[in-house]
Amino acid sequence: MSDARQVAFVSPDFAPPMGLRTKEFVLLPIGPQHNEADYAAWTSSIQHIRSTPGFADNPWPNEDVSSEQNLRDLAQHATDFSKRLGFTYTVLDSMESEVIGCVYIYPSTDPAYDATVRSWVTARHSALDLPLRRSVAAWLACHWPFRAVDYFVSGSA
Repeated sequence: MSDARQVAFVSPDFAPPMGLRTKEFVLLPIGPQHNEADYAAWTSSIQHIRSTPGFADNPWPNEDVSSEQNLRDLAQHATDFSKRLGFTYTVLDSMESEVIGCVYIYPSTDPAYDATVRSWVTARHSALDLPLRRSVAAWLACHWPFRAVDYFVSGSA
């Protein structure tokens, strides 16, 4: 059985964006260097993340994940990015001083979509849920090669 995460899902000539900057937040490719801040962000907001579209039936976030396991996950996301298997971005506040969320862009298992995108922000930054989704959706439409993206955007934050 083949693992879909072993095949790049963007063409070799596509240069994945190295981030997105808005007046409210900054997206940068996630990596092990974000471990401490990322772990603090999501562990402080498990209930809020679970109430975010795309996470209700997801096994993550899980209270049983250690900082060491999180570090391995971030290293895997960085590897996926470099191999073009998936693209994960940390969401930082506008001053780039605090991790406030995350955006995941991976191949869709549904043939109707090219990519599945999920995002979350911390409970403390819940007012940015909808602005983040709207900004990411516009960014995907303008700067990514996808025809159809599975990503909940409309609705209230």
